Amino acid sequence: MNTDESLGQILLDGTGALLAYAAVGLVLFVVGFYMTDLATPGRLITVIRTHRNPNATLLACASTVGVGLIVAVSIFASGGDLLEGLTRTLVFGAVGIVAMTIATLVFDRLVGISIKELADDAEDKLEPAAVLLAVANLMIGFVTAVAVY
Repeated sequence: MNTDESLGQILLDGTGALLAYAAVGLVLFVVGFYMTDLATPGRLITVIRTHRNPNATLLACASTVGVGLIVAVSIFASGGDLLEGLTRTLVFGAVGIVAMTIATLVFDRLVGISIKELADDAEDKLEPAAVLLAVANLMIGFVTAVAVY
């Protein structure tokens, strides 16, 4: 009977931790989406939903995966301490989102990949520049995630 009680407590504690991490992750994903929206001309959700622009969709997806990498590694690196894990996830996730937004703007200004042109592509075809920018976002997320660990 003692084993059942400890298993029940483990499941209860684990479920609470899972829900707490999921809530922090969701907040970071939403913040990441809106930061991508700030870096993209026009309203990103409109460009994706109404204009069905594959370039904007790819950039939003890459940003979300980058944030997901940071969140996952932050949780893993916390070593099981819930408060430390939640704090690391929130702080490092926010830093990663800022880094990805800056990288997007740097590519726009310095490298010459115009986010405006990608988001306003009249032909609605996937552009190689969007793939490059998406990979840059993924790599910023990956580098930030490894730095967290």
